[in-house]
Amino acid sequence: MPYQIIDHPLIQHKLSILRDKSTSVRDFRDLSAEIAMLMAFEAMRELELEEARIETPVAEATVHRLAGKKLALVAILRAGLIMVEGILDLIPSARVGHVGLYRDPETLEPVSYYAKLPSDIAERDTFLLDPMLATGGSAVAAIDRLKQEGAHHIRLLCILAAPEGVAAVEAKHPDVEIILAALDERLNEHGYIVPGLGDAGDRIYGTR
Repeated sequence: MPYQIIDHPLIQHKLSILRDKSTSVRDFRDLSAEIAMLMAFEAMRELELEEARIETPVAEATVHRLAGKKLALVAILRAGLIMVEGILDLIPSARVGHVGLYRDPETLEPVSYYAKLPSDIAERDTFLLDPMLATGGSAVAAIDRLKQEGAHHIRLLCILAAPEGVAAVEAKHPDVEIILAALDERLNEHGYIVPGLGDAGDRIYGTR
């Protein structure tokens, strides 16, 4: 399934500030949540609707609502948490799951340390959230876990990606739609996206 880049002017403007090394922790955090919300708004265009009948103060009306069990948001810890915050402002009834992974600094391979998912995730449209798609190892491992738990309609939302990460996810999980705000040039020798924005987790939480 081909990746999608959401090039809405508001997203691209906010992303330009997010990349700037002089952007404060507070502004970086706020911008990350805002970009995630805007991306989700666009990404949810394909969600299925169903008709329902309601009473307005004036008359009976036919309306359209999200069908089925609706949505699950799954954050890859820790940076994915900020994207959950932004999207929950848009869809407060969504269920939230967490997958804890970190990248081994020597091998750059993902190491799992935690997973807690909605019990009915197999019945939900699932959005897997991580600001950065670098090598793709963490995303592939998280998707593996989601599928083990029965999830079958998965979209991966990332603010930035490197071509190497996109290729890795497409190779292992071609059925998963990848939705990005930007696709950057490459990875450097340390596994960071170039030009990127640095370590998203560190910039969100003010750590080093």
